[in-house]
Amino acid sequence: MLPAGLQLSAAADLTDAVTAWLTWLGAEKRASKHTLDGYGRDLAAFLLFLTEHHGALPTLASLAALTPADIRAFLARRTEAGISRASLARGLSALRSLFARLDQQGVLHNPVMAAIRTPRLPKAAPKALSEAEAADSLEHIAEIASEPWIGDRDLALITLLYGCGLRLGEALGLTRAEAPLSDVLRVRGKGNKERIVPVLPVINAAMQAYLAACPHPLPPDGPLFVGARGGPLNPGVVQRQVRRLRAALALPESATPHALRHSFATHLLASGGDLRTIQELLGHASLSTTQRYTEVDAARLLAVHRAAHPRSRRAVSTP
Repeated sequence: MLPAGLQLSAAADLTDAVTAWLTWLGAEKRASKHTLDGYGRDLAAFLLFLTEHHGALPTLASLAALTPADIRAFLARRTEAGISRASLARGLSALRSLFARLDQQGVLHNPVMAAIRTPRLPKAAPKALSEAEAADSLEHIAEIASEPWIGDRDLALITLLYGCGLRLGEALGLTRAEAPLSDVLRVRGKGNKERIVPVLPVINAAMQAYLAACPHPLPPDGPLFVGARGGPLNPGVVQRQVRRLRAALALPESATPHALRHSFATHLLASGGDLRTIQELLGHASLSTTQRYTEVDAARLLAVHRAAHPRSRRAVSTP
């Protein structure tokens, strides 16, 4: 089904095909709501462009007749509108997926996307907190809560994010029966892939304190983390609390819930953890994704070296 509020500028046959494709992505490929919403917006923008470009609502037949020049014209229009390269790349990913699915179903065959190159994206290194900033965050997160039990909840949550390297969605997706009260935790990550991560005693303690303080019933198959009224905890509430923490501790703008996951990986690497192990703990499909953390660690080591080495504080004399 189409994301709520999404309107497509397309004929009925193409609208039905796009709706079926998005439904398939969600049901069969287990794409997240975030991905489905983004892909839906990208397709809506593309179909609106085709409507203006050709002067008629696009159909399956007109999609089958598209040329590389049509796709490049769309990309040029988006670039002129100030769309980032990351968003352009996501839009192309959506188009490739749609064309591949329609070809697989025998609905249409058009290899046009093979002629289009995805924009090269700059590989930004993940932004991690320092060890002191992470420690301060854990120490003070409970202080900004509106109620003591909410403070216990927030401490348990960010201790879990930092201590296990979980994504926020992974943590909020845990049920009460999956609460990390033992030495290991099974995590369902992207693509519904499962991984096992070790659980530190400090995480056990924070979780037990939250469970003891929570005033709402937590059935085994219900969410582990709940909001003020007992419903599933909204990610926006967590992000808001971290923004308040950021202001209270004068942390950088990059201090977000996801930065705790980056900090987990960066601090493990700095302490001698190997990339393959960190890859497994983070649930990365590719080692190249994990290797980005070596850039963070190298930058940190260089900064420490420059600050600590005695020669760095002297002017270099020339013979």
